[in-house]
Amino acid sequence: MSTHLSVLHCSSEMIDPPVDRPFSQRAFTANNSEDRLNDGGRFKLSEMAKKRYLLVSVGACSLLLAYLCGLQIGEFQNHAELYGVSQIPGVPPRPPRWPEWVDTPLQTYLGEAEQEEDGPLLLHQHTSPRERREIQKNIYKSRRCRMDTCFDFQRCERGFKIYVYPPQKGEAPSESYQKILAAIEESRFYTTDPNEACLFVLSIDTLDRDQLSAQYVHNIRARIQSLPLWYEGRNHLIFNLYSGTWPDYTEELGFDIGQAMLAKASTDMDNFRPHFDVSIPLFSKDHPQKGGEKGYLNLNNVPPLRKYLLVFKGKRYLTGIGSETRNALYHIHNGDDIILLTTCKHGKDWEKHKDARCDRDNEEYTK
Repeated sequence: MSTHLSVLHCSSEMIDPPVDRPFSQRAFTANNSEDRLNDGGRFKLSEMAKKRYLLVSVGACSLLLAYLCGLQIGEFQNHAELYGVSQIPGVPPRPPRWPEWVDTPLQTYLGEAEQEEDGPLLLHQHTSPRERREIQKNIYKSRRCRMDTCFDFQRCERGFKIYVYPPQKGEAPSESYQKILAAIEESRFYTTDPNEACLFVLSIDTLDRDQLSAQYVHNIRARIQSLPLWYEGRNHLIFNLYSGTWPDYTEELGFDIGQAMLAKASTDMDNFRPHFDVSIPLFSKDHPQKGGEKGYLNLNNVPPLRKYLLVFKGKRYLTGIGSETRNALYHIHNGDDIILLTTCKHGKDWEKHKDARCDRDNEEYTK
C-alpha cells in the first residue's frame, strides 16, 4: 500500500498542473511563436531565391560558352575553306580561293588645311543653285540600285552574252572607247542578237564627259533615250573616265544613267553603288589593248608571286579634286615592292602650291 502511495506521489510531482498565466505573458508567447514562423518563412524564401539566382547564373554561363564555341567553330571552318582543308574524312580538300576584301574607305593622311582645299564647300562653288539641283538630280536619282532591284536576271538564263549597239550615223568614238568595244566584240561573250543578250553596251562614246574636251559628245541624252532597248538603262553598262569640267569636276555626266551600271574611274565613295557599279582604272589612249604573253595563276599561288605588289606613276594634284587621294600615296611607298612615283608638275601655276615634298618627288619621278 505504501508503495502505491509513493508512486502516486512521484507521479503527481512529475505532472505540472496548468498555471493561470497573465494575459500579457500569453500574448508575448504568441508573438514569439509568430516571429519564429516568420523567420522560418523568410529563411525558406531566401534559400529559394539563392537557388533561382544560381540557376540563372549557370544558364547564362552555359549560353556564353556555347556562343564562344560557335564563334571558334565558324572561324575554323572559314579558315579551313580558305586554305583548302577538308572537313570530312575521305573527301579531298577544295582548292583555295581568293580572300574577300572588305570595302572600307581609306583613312586620310592629310592635315586640316589640305582637307579644306578638297572639301565639299569648294566642290560646287562656281555653279548656280539651279545647276547644283540638276547635278544632284542626275547623280543621286538611282543611287539605291542594286543587282536585285535594277537588273533583269531572266535575260541571262541562256548564258552571259553582251550586245554592242551598232554605231549611229556620224558617230566617231575615241581611240580608247574603240579599244573597249573591240575587246568585247572579240571575246566569246559577244553576240549580234539583242534577244540573246544579258548585258548591253552603248556605241555612243561616254568616256569623256568634260564639256571643254574635244572628245565631248553633245546631245547624248536624247540619243540614249531614243534607243529601242534602253528601258531606263536596265541591264546596260556605261563606261566613263572623265566627268564634270573645270574648276569643279563634279560627277555630272550630262545625262541620266537611270538603272544602268556605271563602270567609272575615280568614283566618289558617296555615289558608288556597291555590288552594282564597277570601279575601273584611269588609262590613257596609248594604253595597249593587248600585250604580252598570256598570264597564268596556280591555285596554290595566292597571292601570286611577283616582284612588285603595286606600281603607280603619275601626276600629283596639289589642290582640288583628287589631291587628297594622290597626296596620301607616299605613305605606302616603301621603295621595295610598292613603288609610287608622283610629280607636282601639273598645270602652269603648280609652283604656287608647291609643298615640301615636291622637289624630292619630281627627282624620283624623272629617274
